[in-house]
Amino acid sequence: MNYIGSKYKLSNFIKTSVLQTVGAELESKVFCDLFAGTGIVGRSFKTMVSQLISNDLEYYSYILNRNYVGNNQSINALDHIKELNFLEGKEGFIYKNYCNGGVSDRQYFSNENGLKIDAARVQIEKWKETKEIDQDTYYFLLASLLEGADKVANTASVYASYLKGLKKTAQKKLEVVPANFECTENKHLVYNQDSNMLIKHIEGDILYLDPPYNARQYGANYHMLNTIAKYDTFVPVGKTGLRPYQRSNYCKRREVSKVFEDLIKNSKFTYIFLSYNNEGLMSEKEIRQIMKRYGRYDLVTTKYQRFKADKTENRNHKATETKEYLHILEK
Repeated sequence: MNYIGSKYKLSNFIKTSVLQTVGAELESKVFCDLFAGTGIVGRSFKTMVSQLISNDLEYYSYILNRNYVGNNQSINALDHIKELNFLEGKEGFIYKNYCNGGVSDRQYFSNENGLKIDAARVQIEKWKETKEIDQDTYYFLLASLLEGADKVANTASVYASYLKGLKKTAQKKLEVVPANFECTENKHLVYNQDSNMLIKHIEGDILYLDPPYNARQYGANYHMLNTIAKYDTFVPVGKTGLRPYQRSNYCKRREVSKVFEDLIKNSKFTYIFLSYNNEGLMSEKEIRQIMKRYGRYDLVTTKYQRFKADKTENRNHKATETKEYLHILEK
């Protein structure tokens, strides 16, 4: 999935740093990925730890992590996947509000794919309501649909805007591909809560933090995925068809230091790892000063190529070198 701030390319750096700090034996440890996003970092520890806790305020993220983290036993849903791919299109909420064949001029998806997304989303909900599928299968199918829809989205990068013409990938036919996950003997926990509230009610050994680092609000950038995931009724606002969303204090320069320190103060984890880069609202000095108040502090860094999407055919067009900071605290 194309995702701003994804730690996919940094996952090995993060994992190595955690193992060097905590030790290689994690079988008895509880690991928490508090701002999970697509769950890339947390999922890399799923088979290594006793329990993985995943959380994110955005509902689309909850769906993805409820499948990739929350599901731990194999699911046989290939027949359901096949049926979703062969459904006839349906004029539903997505087609009517986010395709130019509907009642708006928006073009987040081709007309064909908008119809297919609606049909698949309605069918998944019907299977759930009639108890043809259980909760685990429901989230597995919904995660599969979200990822399939993202691959054919007619955007340059995020869903803050759409392209005027259909790009090549958006012209492809929607395909729902199984969102396969790793099976484990242990069960894991997935939450859809405000991180600063949840931190007061959980505890463990390793806390990984990857909060928003700039003014971009994820609720706005990924509103389309939330709309597919929730499939509720609301009046889309403005040219981009935004839905109501909660604004994060981590995206506000005047609030971020306060809310970050509140999180660190209330955390009941031995080791805390914070991913942040040199373009963030908080400076390296600010973060260091806050974390040093609560224990032993350390810092490791790495440079990597971050891609900025342009507004043409290529999602990843301009590469810029960014410095990633991994702040470490032992409370």
